[in-house]
Amino acid sequence: MKKDIVFVCCMVLIFLPFIVFPSVYDAYKQFNVDHALIMAFIKFGILSTVGEMLGLRIKTGNYNEPGFGIIPRAVVWGFLGMGISMAMTIFSTGTPAFLKSLGVDILSTDFFIRLLVAFSISVAMNCIFAPVFMTFHKITDMHILSTGGTLKGFFSRPIHMAQSFEQINWNVQWGFVFKKTIPFFWFPAHTITFMLPGEFRVLFAALLGVALGVLLAIAAVKGRK
Repeated sequence: MKKDIVFVCCMVLIFLPFIVFPSVYDAYKQFNVDHALIMAFIKFGILSTVGEMLGLRIKTGNYNEPGFGIIPRAVVWGFLGMGISMAMTIFSTGTPAFLKSLGVDILSTDFFIRLLVAFSISVAMNCIFAPVFMTFHKITDMHILSTGGTLKGFFSRPIHMAQSFEQINWNVQWGFVFKKTIPFFWFPAHTITFMLPGEFRVLFAALLGVALGVLLAIAAVKGRK
C-alpha cells in the first residue's frame, strides 16, 4: 500500500503544474507544436513506461523487479512514440484523401461523416501499422529481459530478429494483442482520438500511451507463464 501511495504522489507531482499553472500547460502545447517528435519521445518514454510498471504491479505486486529495465524501456518507448506520432500524421492525412477519392465529403460538419472519417483513420492505422509496431515492441521487450534490464546490456548485444520471431508466444500475440486489443480497444479508442480537436489529442494520446503500456505489459507477463 505504501508503494502505491508513493507512486500516486509522484504522478500527481508530475502533472499538477499543468493543471495549476495555465502558463505551464500553454508552454507544453507550444513545445508540442514546435517540436512534435521530441515531445512524442518524452511523452511516450515516460507515460508508456509508467503503464508497463502499472501492468507489472497488477501481475506481481511490484512496480519494478530485477531485469525489468525501466530505463531501457523508457528509451525504447521514446523511439516508438516518435513512430506513433509519424503514423498518426500519415494516416490522418492519407485516409481522408482516400475517402475523398471515393466521394466522401471529408470536410462535412455532419457528426456521422466525421465519425466515419475518424473510424476509417483508426481502422487503417491499427490494421496496417499497429501489428508491425506491436510485434517490434514485443521483440525489444524480450531483448531487454534477455540482457538483464540494463541500458548497457541493451545496446551491447544485437537483436537477433529471426530468433526473436521464433520465441514470440504467438498464441498471446495473435490471440490477445492482435485479435482482442486492436478491434475491441484500439479501433474505438483511436476513433475518439481523431474525433477530438487537435489541441486535445495530445492529452488523450498520453492517456492511451498509459493504456497501451498496461495492455502490452499484461500480455508480456501472460506470455512468460
